[in-house]
Amino acid sequence: ITHRSSTIIQRRQPLHLYLHPLSKDINHRHTLAMLTSSLLRFARTTAPGAARRTLASAPAVATTNAYSDGPPSVNDKIVKVTIIDPSGARRTIPAMVGQTLYAACDLNGVDLGPASVGATQQKERSDTWTEPLYGEGATSGFDHVLLQGNNEGVELAEPPHSNEVKMLEKYWDEDEIFPESRLASLVEINAKMDGMVVYVPDRLCDDIP
Repeated sequence: ITHRSSTIIQRRQPLHLYLHPLSKDINHRHTLAMLTSSLLRFARTTAPGAARRTLASAPAVATTNAYSDGPPSVNDKIVKVTIIDPSGARRTIPAMVGQTLYAACDLNGVDLGPASVGATQQKERSDTWTEPLYGEGATSGFDHVLLQGNNEGVELAEPPHSNEVKMLEKYWDEDEIFPESRLASLVEINAKMDGMVVYVPDRLCDDIP
């Protein structure tokens, strides 16, 4: 019996030896988990303060306001144009950048006669490229106006196309056409036309039944 007991004890001893490394591994993993948890708590508690200290110590960056004079307004796209009728009377009207002179006059009650525009004939896209749009262009020449010659906006406006010149020559006498002559339907308002003066000559008869 004693021999058996000692044998049993001897057989149980290797089991204890196998369990001992396992318990060491469990303790090691538990220690790592505690250490990781502690590091995370430390990072959460110290990072905001460190960030605040970093931001507080950082030099101030100068900011610029893209709209130093305030936000964009529709008034930035409106210019004033002075219309002089055949009697010499002056009237200043608002005109929006991008619309035609004829449209601006029509919206403000200035009668220039029938509009003379069909589909756009061509469009200047740059100094070296004029895009053909294959429209008929001017279809009549009733809305003849004279644009102020020394205005910067007039110089920037697209020059008259061949069809516009043709309609002016067809509807008006030679002594009634000047270098400043244009058809109002084909003059596009730009920002530099602010303060431009437009003279309206005597109208052609366009109401014959």
